[in-house]
This record gives sequence, structure tokens and C-alpha cells, in this order.
Amino acid sequence: MDLCSLIDRNAAFAPDKTAISFEGERLSYAEFAARIGQTATALKEELGVGRGDRVAILSLNRPDYLVLLYACARLGAMLVPLNWRLAVAEQLFILTDAGAKVLLLEQAFEGVLAGLAPGTAVIGFDFTPPRGATFEALLARSEGNGRNPHNDLSCPLLIVHTSGTTGRPKGAVLRQEALFWNGVMSQHMHNLTSEDHVLTVLPFFHVGGLNIQTTPALQLGATVTLHARFTPDTALTTIAQERPTLTVMVPAIIQAVTEHPAWATTDLSSLKAVATGSTIVPPHLIDRIVARGVPVLQVYGSTETCPIAVYTRLGGNVSREGSTGLPGLCCEAKVIDQAGTEVPAGTPGEIAVRGPNVFFEYWGNAEATRDALHDGWYRTGDIGLCDADGYFWVRDRKKNMIISGGENIYPAEVERVLLEHPDVSECAVIGRPDPRWDEVPIAYVIRRSGCLVEADELRAHLQVQLARYKIPRDIVFVTDMPRTALGKVQHFLLKQLDAQARTQGEAS
Repeated sequence: MDLCSLIDRNAAFAPDKTAISFEGERLSYAEFAARIGQTATALKEELGVGRGDRVAILSLNRPDYLVLLYACARLGAMLVPLNWRLAVAEQLFILTDAGAKVLLLEQAFEGVLAGLAPGTAVIGFDFTPPRGATFEALLARSEGNGRNPHNDLSCPLLIVHTSGTTGRPKGAVLRQEALFWNGVMSQHMHNLTSEDHVLTVLPFFHVGGLNIQTTPALQLGATVTLHARFTPDTALTTIAQERPTLTVMVPAIIQAVTEHPAWATTDLSSLKAVATGSTIVPPHLIDRIVARGVPVLQVYGSTETCPIAVYTRLGGNVSREGSTGLPGLCCEAKVIDQAGTEVPAGTPGEIAVRGPNVFFEYWGNAEATRDALHDGWYRTGDIGLCDADGYFWVRDRKKNMIISGGENIYPAEVERVLLEHPDVSECAVIGRPDPRWDEVPIAYVIRRSGCLVEADELRAHLQVQLARYKIPRDIVFVTDMPRTALGKVQHFLLKQLDAQARTQGEAS
């Protein structure tokens, strides 16, 4: 059995049921399964793709993205999703790192072709690339059996490159079984059934868009409405008209949706929950959704955990403010010290996760794999704590932690209090080198439109809730900050920009 077998079984049970809805067109489970089979045949017979080969895709969300995923599962091949927001040089690094045999892409991203390795086959979704063919033409001329008999859930399926918040991206290898067990935990988290209808607006080049709800829904026989990319007006219109029961929104999307003029009047009654995660979620954003009568579920994880690892469950205990919940149904989590020893309840430390959802290795990077995996436990690099009942709170990235005069400062804690000020739209706190204290905290702040709050007022706001050593030494007002594709601020780049600004200031 491989992961694609689940799609085949759903097609047998409910052939006419809508699997994917996209831009006014619907793909039934029978049609979805047939197209997966046709694509697997084409990849195998026309392009020589077999077990262990890498197939890259550079595209906005589309049904054929999912078709390719399950076709790779059928063949024992690996899909390499490319982030279309990256620069061409970054995309070429990933293609080279993965050793892609085939690249499928949209014409909007054909700039990558000039630097592509000569041996890579190129297939265009919406155009005929040089020395290549269209996807439809490839399918039309293929005949044969796309199945690979030497294939099962132990086969690697995805190489998903990390967002690059710590430098060069690493390719986390996820086996088919990781997606399977991740799907089981999603079903548990959301009370997901075949009667559900998932709205997917997050990009598929991240595991959040692909695996928190989308693949679990398809593996269970539910319906997925897919958006090529997120826009707040389209998302709200779809919620009102198509009436999905579940969706995932990262904090940047929650902010965009809840500040849209149509938010207050959009009918949200079909939603049984909104899931959120990706970073520490400001409570005021959660409150906006809850105030409309929709429960908010928190999920914690990473690319390396597929991503579901810790979550709050629909109908479960959500009374612990800020908690991201309990370890998932099929995995373990604990908080450890530098030596890897579990720390007492309530003590901050590094979060570690173990289970069948955890990645297999970093592609071609044995050293990074050894650093991250210890006796099956993945050391996440995230700082958190766990209470006596097993509930987790995520505090910050380990690498973001500021040590000032021997005291640990977690930027996310300072950011949380800053965001409680009504004039603050976004913020990020970093450590700046200091000759006396080693580091001191510095805050970068984006004001809300029309607001003129000054640094002294924000310091006074912080002093009510935080110790003096946690108060930012400097508050810098900006209009934007460096971000990942999911809108998370890249603290390491912000530190570089801060250092450059100080160097230039000293030079002048």
C-alpha cells in the first residue's frame, strides 16, 4: 500500500463526490484518481521517473499540484515544491540541491530556466517551454502502467526546503508514512470526516498549506476548495458562498481578513473551526475570530514534523490562554535542556518531538541531520515550556533568544506585550551587541495607519508588564520588515540590517 491507495479507495467508495474545487471547476474523486494514474504513467513512461527520483514543481496552487504529489507517491518518487516568492538564484540552489530530474512550472516563473541544469526535463503547465512540452501534451501521448510494485509507505515522498530563517535552506525529507500519520492527527485535531469541506488558501510549497488540512481531507474523502493564492476578498467571498467547514490561517492572513471591510458582515456560520499556527499567534487576532462565534485551534510544528506535532483539539480544553495544546495523537513531545535531559514542568527549554510524522533526514546533509535528530527525537530549536498536565506553550526560536547580562530574554514575550498597544500593527525584537551587557533588546515597530505613537509611550506601556532588563534599549519605527513566504519576520535578516544601519551611522 502507498499513500495514493487512499485516493483510489475514496474514488471507489464515492466516485462522483467532489475532491477538489478550483476556479469554478470541480474534480470528482474518480476524475482525480484517473488523472493521478495518467500522470504517474506519463512520468514513468515518457520521462523515466522511478523510485527515488525527484520531481520539482514551481507553481501557484492548482489541482495538478496535488495530482503530482500522489503520482509521485504511486511511483515511489519525491516531489520538491519550490517557493515561487524566492529569487531565481535561491530556486536554482534548491533545484541543484535536490538533483531534480523533472521540473514542472508556470510561465510566470520561467526566469528560472536560464540557469537550469541541462539534464533537467521541463514541462509547462500553461506554456510550451524551450526543449520541453506542456503538461497536457505529456499526458496525451502516454500509455502504460504507472504503478511501481516496489513501493510502500516507507518511501520518501517530499523534500520540503525550510524557510531559510537561519541561512541556506535545508531539504527536509518526509516519507509517505509521515503524511499518513500527520493525516490521522489532523483528523483527531479537527474532528475531520469525509463530510467536511476544507478551504485552502496557504501555498503548497509549505507543509502548512499542504498538510494541516488539505492532504488529510483528501485521504479521508472530504472536499477541498483551492485558491491559487490568498487574497482577503476572495477568501471571504468563498467562505460566504461555498460554505467550507474548516480553513487554516496564519497570523498575517488573520490580520488581513479581519481588517477587510467585509469581515463584519461575512457569513461565517459554516465554519466549525479556524486553525492557526506557523508562529506565536497574538491573542488579539484569535479574539477577533472567536468574537464572530468561530472556535480557533492552535497547531505547533515545523517542516520537519510534517507539520502537526502539538495542537488544541476541536471540543477540547482551550482554557489555557496562549497554549498550543497537547502532543498529537501519534507523536511525543517534551522540553529538554542543552544536554537533552527533560526539564521539570514549567521550566523553559528546547522542544523535542518524536514520532512517525518526523522527517527522515536533511537531503544530502548528514551533519545537519545528526545535529537535529537524537535517538529519534527531533530538536526543534524552539523554546517552550510544558505544564504538569502536559500542555505546551511556545516562547520563541532558540536562535532568537537574547542573553543580556546573564538573563534570558525571549523576543516573542516582548513582542506580545508590544502588540497589545492599540497603535502597534506589527513588531519584532532582536538582540544588538553591547559592550557591557553582551546584548540588549531592540524593537522594530510598524505603527497602525494614522497613528503617531512614540518610543517613550511604548516603553511606558512595556514597563507595566515586563522586567526592566526586557525593555528595548532602542525602538525603531519602520514601514516593513524582511519576511518569509508565510509572513514571518526573519529575525536573522533584521539583525543584519540593524548592524548595517549602525555601521553606516558610525561612518557618517
